[in-house]
Amino acid sequence: MRSMSPHRRWSPFWAHFLLTLLLAAGSDVTGEEVDRKPNIVLMMVDDLGIGDVGCYGNDTVRTPNIDRLASEGVKLTQHIAAAPLCTPSRAAFMTGRYALRSGMGSVGRVQVLLFLGGSGGLPPSETTFAKRLQQQGYTTGLVGKWHLGVNCEHRGDHCHHPNQHGFSYFYGLPFTLFNDCVPGKGSDILADLQQALQNLTMLLGVALFTLVCVRVCGLLEVSLWLVVALCLLSILATTVWYLPFKLLPTWNCIIMRNHQVIEQPMTVETLPQRLLGEAQGFIKRNVDGPFLLFLSLAHVHTPLFKSPAFAGKSGHGRYGDNLEEVDWIIGQMTETVDSLGLANNTLMYFTSDHGGHLEDADPLIGQQGGWNGIYKGGKAMGGWEGGIRVPGIFRWPGRLAAGGVVDEPTSLMDLYPTLKYLAKDTQPDRQLDGHNLMPLLEGKAERSEHEFMFHYCGIYLNAVRWHPLGSDSIFKVHFFTPNFSPPGAGGCYDTKVCLCHGEHVTHHDPPLLYDLYRDPSESRPLTPDTEPRFAKILDQTAGAVERHRNTLGNEQVSGDTHVVQSQMTWDKILWRPWLQPCCGTFPLCGCKEETKRIEE
Repeated sequence: MRSMSPHRRWSPFWAHFLLTLLLAAGSDVTGEEVDRKPNIVLMMVDDLGIGDVGCYGNDTVRTPNIDRLASEGVKLTQHIAAAPLCTPSRAAFMTGRYALRSGMGSVGRVQVLLFLGGSGGLPPSETTFAKRLQQQGYTTGLVGKWHLGVNCEHRGDHCHHPNQHGFSYFYGLPFTLFNDCVPGKGSDILADLQQALQNLTMLLGVALFTLVCVRVCGLLEVSLWLVVALCLLSILATTVWYLPFKLLPTWNCIIMRNHQVIEQPMTVETLPQRLLGEAQGFIKRNVDGPFLLFLSLAHVHTPLFKSPAFAGKSGHGRYGDNLEEVDWIIGQMTETVDSLGLANNTLMYFTSDHGGHLEDADPLIGQQGGWNGIYKGGKAMGGWEGGIRVPGIFRWPGRLAAGGVVDEPTSLMDLYPTLKYLAKDTQPDRQLDGHNLMPLLEGKAERSEHEFMFHYCGIYLNAVRWHPLGSDSIFKVHFFTPNFSPPGAGGCYDTKVCLCHGEHVTHHDPPLLYDLYRDPSESRPLTPDTEPRFAKILDQTAGAVERHRNTLGNEQVSGDTHVVQSQMTWDKILWRPWLQPCCGTFPLCGCKEETKRIEE
């Protein structure tokens, strides 16, 4: 009989062998896909109102790219910032904890960091989600606004800097975008104090000139020592006024790449394009992942940009033009992720740090702040809904069902535990105030873990939200409310920013009570006659407040005293020359970024 060829004789063996290899390889690939950690792209707008966006009800400004994110992902309708102002809100967002816990809540007039050369900022002892993900093998980057401090004791210690808080790459504004950054826009920083110092300087100058004239003309006997003393006092007053305040564009309006100041003062006109380019570049350099990118936009905080490609296009003034530019930037970011084939393994998130600034207007260009829809109040107005309810959109094709809507209470502080969960970080942590959002986003849970949420105005507990089990109601208790100025107005137009203490607020006894489910605009306070559970609601809220205070431990507030070292006191806020970041030799600081990007 003719023997079989070696090929035919061994084909069953080889077939089995090859099938085994393929199955093993397939199981490895499947395991790799399952175990692969997702990329994270966080996009935060500055001062955006929830009513500014199409998918949240705006039909006067075009936001197709943001709306697309919502249609392809999950939209949160009750997404809450932990504070109605930049610095405390961003501190809570980064740490998953109320700003009070890290000393980033204010005790008086100063509610945000005012000088880049101050010593206040997010303490080195705090932990951000960037640091946790960095420890889990993520490459982390922040492009844009920080506003959580730079130095502590000397120029270059960078104790508050993003690089020290878990971001391996930083490009952008270590401070924020203020009117001082654009000539002719005036100043946002302690304008009344600036005016008082300027008046004092002028008064001393006039007095010195008068004394010199009197002495030279011999009209009266004037001591030379008096003239010298007045001269020195005039020089001191001029220095105290001129150096910190008249040079604010040089001190505050700068761009850094990691620890290096690369532009001082910055050129505002080209900032949007540079931030977008840096964000896209970061993604392209880290396409193999996993990576975390936080794009913290300078829009739509004033001063508003005048980008030629968008000027006059919105039909809604310069604010509308800026908003449509934001939408375009979001579209470019989405296209970058999609074009690199990263969409199915990338969680994209869009939000604002707090609500729109209602009082901000310009006589020439009109309203400069955002619109908060049906919600009462806005930026810097304590616990009123308009200042803390913000857009919240998550997109992750293949993981999150398209077109989802979550009506449960959620918080910007929830990002910290959510990202920890996605990065498979199970290490012990501090007391957190946020909760993992994935069960809600994936439709595996119907209720938020936030039965109670606490709304702070500075370090002062302003309001509490309660979502009772088994009820659609969401009760909101206001212990005090800001005094609007002028009286009867819808905001603090006399000062542009409402304050949280003393004569600037009205305390309520009993507290004001609203049901946000039936009255989201907080226009009809409940009474014992209109709400049978009135006393029970206040009692349940008081118990929750007590339990919350017990979690603060050494961070507890006693009256007006903040036991945790506050980062928002005058001695930490005011400008110190030896802490000022500088490009060149201080005080001759100045440089312009090279047009060709420096790779690091």
